[in-house]
Amino acid sequence: MSSITADGQATHSHSSHEFGLGEFISTYVFSRDHKVIGIQFLFSTLLWFLIGGLLALGIRWQLAWPWSDMPVIGPMLFSAEGGQISPEFYTMLFTMHATVMTFLVIIPILAGAFGNYLIPLMIGADDMAFPTLNMLSYWVMWPAFFFFGASFFVAGNGASSGWTSYPPLSTMTESAPGSGPAQTMWLLGLTCVGISSMMGSVNYMTTIIQMRAPGMTMMRLPMTIWGMFITALLQAFALPVLTAAGFMQLMDRTVGTGFFAPEGLVVNNSAMAAGGGQPLLWQHLFWFYSHPAVYIMILPAMGMVSEILCCFARKPLFGYKPMIYAICGIAGLGFIVWGHHMFVSGMNPGLGMTFMVATMMIALPSAVKTFNWLGTIYGGKIQFTTPMLFALAFVSMFVLGGLSGIFMAATPVDVFIHDTYFIVAHFHYVLFGGTAMAVFGAIYFWFPKMFGRMMNEPLGKLHFLLTFIFLNGTFFTMHILGAAGFPRRLADPYHYETFRPLLPMNQFMTICAILMVASQIFFILNFFYSIFFGPKAGRNPWRANGLEWQAPSPPGHGNFDFQPIVYRGPYEYGTPGASDDFCPQTQPPQEGDAGTAGAH
Repeated sequence: MSSITADGQATHSHSSHEFGLGEFISTYVFSRDHKVIGIQFLFSTLLWFLIGGLLALGIRWQLAWPWSDMPVIGPMLFSAEGGQISPEFYTMLFTMHATVMTFLVIIPILAGAFGNYLIPLMIGADDMAFPTLNMLSYWVMWPAFFFFGASFFVAGNGASSGWTSYPPLSTMTESAPGSGPAQTMWLLGLTCVGISSMMGSVNYMTTIIQMRAPGMTMMRLPMTIWGMFITALLQAFALPVLTAAGFMQLMDRTVGTGFFAPEGLVVNNSAMAAGGGQPLLWQHLFWFYSHPAVYIMILPAMGMVSEILCCFARKPLFGYKPMIYAICGIAGLGFIVWGHHMFVSGMNPGLGMTFMVATMMIALPSAVKTFNWLGTIYGGKIQFTTPMLFALAFVSMFVLGGLSGIFMAATPVDVFIHDTYFIVAHFHYVLFGGTAMAVFGAIYFWFPKMFGRMMNEPLGKLHFLLTFIFLNGTFFTMHILGAAGFPRRLADPYHYETFRPLLPMNQFMTICAILMVASQIFFILNFFYSIFFGPKAGRNPWRANGLEWQAPSPPGHGNFDFQPIVYRGPYEYGTPGASDDFCPQTQPPQEGDAGTAGAH
């Protein structure tokens, strides 16, 4: 058991004896404290972020210098091919790059790391509603880490059916080198990620609904919490569909069922044991989850960016309630647009029209959010800190990614660009240019709360500048390739004479990608140096309003050394009549305080 002293430090009732190994394991390894679990998710996902980035460089190398020897690691990995990437290995690279970045980085770092760390602190709770379930949600990720990692070391050296795992390539074990045990491990890993996410989803919804501090109404919640809450709802309703589909595909592979295998299918002279299934059924089930997953990967980021923009513009959030309604609109529409991923599958034109209109409509709530962010920073006293730079980059990159998405919403246009690099450019702008920028901004912003120390600002700004420049050098050029019809998923598109003039452009992109990955060295150095040697941070180094900034830095077990009571909304910056340019949510109303009269 633990308690909180007046200075916010945790004291343990077992202090009469030494801190033993068992206590260390229960406190820091199998911890039930939401803050420790959040940091565990953070470190795990940052490691996989590095692995995913290295896989991406393998893809870029092949497209820039096809069939040439890879320096250093080529002879180690591809001795049989003389140091060159094989076509089969290239297929594995783009499959596992997308898998790692989607399922082991973006979703866990947003919902797992920041969701766990911030939700209780921002609503004034002492922990999650179900601490043991919370601990399990992290440790169930470890079988996923194992299965995805081990798939690199079995026959085929990794799954190679694409991150979408389309049948029959994924269901016929003889169809490709990576369709054997590696694909089975991929499915097992995906199932574990789904179970982990479901555990977190139940916990987040219960915690936000049941454990808010006195005075913390739903309309006083920060946008980060709204983003996490809607994300948890999306996971709760969409994940069971993908989990069921994963079990069906696993049974197709292992016990010979025929959920996704058509009648009479023969691959590599090997007939399927059973048939009568539909490959398209998998696509419907997969995208019914994976399109809402796009918003699972962006809604928490949108919330965190709202916090950062308000704090460093020293202004209230423009249109708090419309922002909430926009998030709800995005979530609702997100469930009825999955078919736009299947425009080239021979879909009925009438059904395609329905998906097309719904997809175009989803741009409206996204536009509400964008214009409200612009309204927030307009006329503000902007402080160009590292978190603010990343937040502003998020807004600009999200707009670019969203604009290219409008093209794809139209079925006739999508038929041309669906299998080109235009699609790759779109989702990298949304997910790397958008989500990753928000994640970096959030790390710099909440680092003082997590570790009690400040990160180095000049080094952070250098990290931002290099990442932003090389990000655009890498991904903007993909739009040009896509408009020229440059195909994705081919190891050597230059086999077609029409694409040979595009080789120099791919070489430029690859150099930018290498420099972008290298730029993360500044972040790694800053992050780990600052944990131990950064300047000590007080409770509220950014002079922000949220409840988390009223807790000690870092918070002790139980989070707060007082009972937080909420009197006002989360974004009362620059309130007329206030004694300072910010009003923490715990600050009681004062004489002449104009801000609380219209509190959310």
